[in-house]
Amino acid sequence: MSAGVRSLYAGNARVVVVRGLMAARSTTWTVVVSGFFEPVFFLIAMGVGLGTYIGDVTLADGRAVSYAAYIAPALLAVSAMNGAVYDSTWNVFFKMHFGKLYQSMLSTSLGPLDVAFGEICYALLRGGLYAIGFLTVMQVMGLNLSWTAVLSIPAVLLVAFAFAAVGMAVTSYMKTFQQMDWINFVMLPMFLFSATFYPLSVYPQAVQWLIQVLPLWHAVELVRGLTTGLLDTAMLGHVAYFVVMIAAGVVLTTRRLRALFLD
Repeated sequence: MSAGVRSLYAGNARVVVVRGLMAARSTTWTVVVSGFFEPVFFLIAMGVGLGTYIGDVTLADGRAVSYAAYIAPALLAVSAMNGAVYDSTWNVFFKMHFGKLYQSMLSTSLGPLDVAFGEICYALLRGGLYAIGFLTVMQVMGLNLSWTAVLSIPAVLLVAFAFAAVGMAVTSYMKTFQQMDWINFVMLPMFLFSATFYPLSVYPQAVQWLIQVLPLWHAVELVRGLTTGLLDTAMLGHVAYFVVMIAAGVVLTTRRLRALFLD
């Protein structure tokens, strides 16, 4: 390994993950667990309650599915996104500006890529935990309509990884709590309009193009296809979208940590 690479990565990102798990166990485990229930409440209120009045939704292949089965995979994607984003933004913001944790980490043998990759993996664990729990609820309620639903677990881990990587990269530029409010300002419209509750076809064509740029739309389409058995080649495009997000997020985060605390 060259000296330049060693200055960025010491191969010890796992200690960052272990440190995060120990901190969560001692102080914030109730906050982590509580985040699981939000999509479950949405599913009960919207899918079961409102779904009684909406009726069935027709998929692209002509099959009619219950409204609960239609929105459940979208909420699964949202659950993974929320778990990853909140850990890679607010958690990172506090460590960076108040806990001064990264300065301490980078004064050891750890490199900025160790810190970036470790924090992103820790956020990935939270997103994955939410997703697996919610998928279990879907199975109990009979909302997984195909055996391919099991593939939604690696799919949502990919989604969580992408959101965590980009979330940490964006947070590295934030300096005040007021700036951090922009994260919620972006996430709320994504949650409401990424074909989460309504088919994309209900929107005007110009709005459809905008929605299809959003990362959550790609996540919803990927997970919905897997839980309903609606498989097509477009899924490869969704996967590629998140691979690019991951690469961009990790590279940008590593560069920012190096610029902020080492250069």
